[in-house]
Amino acid sequence: MVQRRPILSLPIGLLFLLPALFFVAIFLVFPSLWVLWISLTNQTLTGETALRPQFVGLANFRYLFNPENWAVRGYFGNALRNSVLFVIGSGLIGQAGVGLAIAWAFHRRRGLLREVLYTMVILAWIIPDVVVAFMWVAYLDRDQGTLNALLSGLGLGQVDWLIERPLLSVIIFNTWRGTAFSMLLFSSALAMLPPSYLEAAAVAGARPYQAFRDIILPSIRSHVVTDLILITLWTFNTFTPYLITGGGPTFRSEVVSIYTFRVAFQHFEFGRGAAVAVVMMLINLTLALAYLSTLRREARDR
Repeated sequence: MVQRRPILSLPIGLLFLLPALFFVAIFLVFPSLWVLWISLTNQTLTGETALRPQFVGLANFRYLFNPENWAVRGYFGNALRNSVLFVIGSGLIGQAGVGLAIAWAFHRRRGLLREVLYTMVILAWIIPDVVVAFMWVAYLDRDQGTLNALLSGLGLGQVDWLIERPLLSVIIFNTWRGTAFSMLLFSSALAMLPPSYLEAAAVAGARPYQAFRDIILPSIRSHVVTDLILITLWTFNTFTPYLITGGGPTFRSEVVSIYTFRVAFQHFEFGRGAAVAVVMMLINLTLALAYLSTLRREARDR
């Protein structure tokens, strides 16, 4: 009996993936390659180079990583340093740390206090950015701000937060804004732990911090890694601080996303702005690969 050859030579699974691959190519691969090409030119929005950009090779990248520019505010090195501090302060210590602390403090509690706290944290996460920015500008205002009114009532004086402490202000703001994700992720992870783990630790005489260190953290390790990588990606790419400080004063709160916007859409230097975007894509790709590698390693360990 003669066997019939399949009409389609491609695997069936690949056929199902073709529509997704098409959209990935159109909306991800092609724009990335186009940005890479622009980063190798001196294209601008106005002038002769707007119509006839010239190929300049790696000149834009050499400009970004010029050691002489890294010590000067308003250049890429300053923005990258601010981004690192912003990610560490707001993402890793702030959102992940505060989220884990809230989840750990309330994971075995029920009642009105827990529900009110969780509701407030989630509301801070879902309120539109512009509304939140307006609230925080009013909250941190030097003369009429609520925070300075509280400090004055305690006899601590007033601080012009957006002028004297701009980076700290956006770190605190973004921590308040984004803690909900970490809190919910860690709460769900802690809820899946068998109660017998902590009960056995209590019987053995372990203190709360010892149980947290030796039992809780190893049990939710994959959730912690997932949270840290995702929070790092989101915090590194966020543009919300622009609504609070605009990157100022004197570029002291300018992170990489704001620097890219300023170079490309305020100074109209598309080539240099595209070079910054390529660097950001490489950083994001590195973090994403680290995340996928961690997931595969966790899957093998199971």
